[in-house]
Amino acid sequence: MKFSVEKDETYAVIISHVEKLDSLSAPDLKTELLYLIKNGQRNIIVDLENSRYCDSSGLSALLTGNRLCKEIEGTFVICTLQTMVEKLLQISQLSGVLNNTPTRNEAIDLVMMEDIERDLRNNE
Repeated sequence: MKFSVEKDETYAVIISHVEKLDSLSAPDLKTELLYLIKNGQRNIIVDLENSRYCDSSGLSALLTGNRLCKEIEGTFVICTLQTMVEKLLQISQLSGVLNNTPTRNEAIDLVMMEDIERDLRNNE
């Protein structure tokens, strides 16, 4: 199993079980993202604690998730990045594009906070 999913009422967490988020595993991540969004999930957290490496295919999958969540007014967060993956985000100048938190709990808090802000804006 390359990825597992834990669902909550407000969000879903995709947990990576691959050491390398590359051209072999990135399509499976995209499939998980598309499946969740197609089934009504708008807030997605990707926990990359087990992934020590990421290439352009992995970045593409993460950017796809970010774009899809934004299109449906949701939140996309990546969390628990290993040092090499975090450096890749900085080098590729994507650290400002993708929401990134040090822990899963902080990612959950970010999703909940943005959900509340969206609700408040919609009620105005």
